[in-house]
Amino acid sequence: MTDDAVDRIIGQWHREMPELDLERELEPMALFGRIHRISQKLGARLHELRARKGLGRNEFDVLATIRRSGDPYTLSPKEISAAMMLSSGGLTGRLDKLEAAGFVERLPDPGDRRGLKVRMTGLGREVIEDSVRIGVAAQNEALSVLTDDERRQLGALLKKLHAGFEDQPFD
Repeated sequence: MTDDAVDRIIGQWHREMPELDLERELEPMALFGRIHRISQKLGARLHELRARKGLGRNEFDVLATIRRSGDPYTLSPKEISAAMMLSSGGLTGRLDKLEAAGFVERLPDPGDRRGLKVRMTGLGREVIEDSVRIGVAAQNEALSVLTDDERRQLGALLKKLHAGFEDQPFD
């Protein structure tokens, strides 16, 4: 396999700081460098595809949260904020954009006279489902360089790595 940008960066570090062990100390830099670059490139591609549907990342996340909640695709702003780990102030602007686009509507909460519910419209459901399908296709295309076994292996290893981060305090 030919050298990539990460290999060149690692080579530069090794040249400039030869005391760093290529396997023990620079290998993590290479691994996380590749994870970061893959994430950045795929994220940009997904952003481009979602923008064609009129969705920014933030709006996509709100619609996806509502869609995953199941029928009747209605949540309170508090439920959306909790699911997204987002402040209510951060949510308001997103809901304003989605409502202006006709993707959601705000309705009085029948169980709380002071509360609101956010309901996805038919157009919002169509847009989020198309966006999810397009995103999954782009992700599958990105993974097409791997065999099915390699995909399963990578998935298991990344899951294990992710679980390790769940318990680690980073200061």
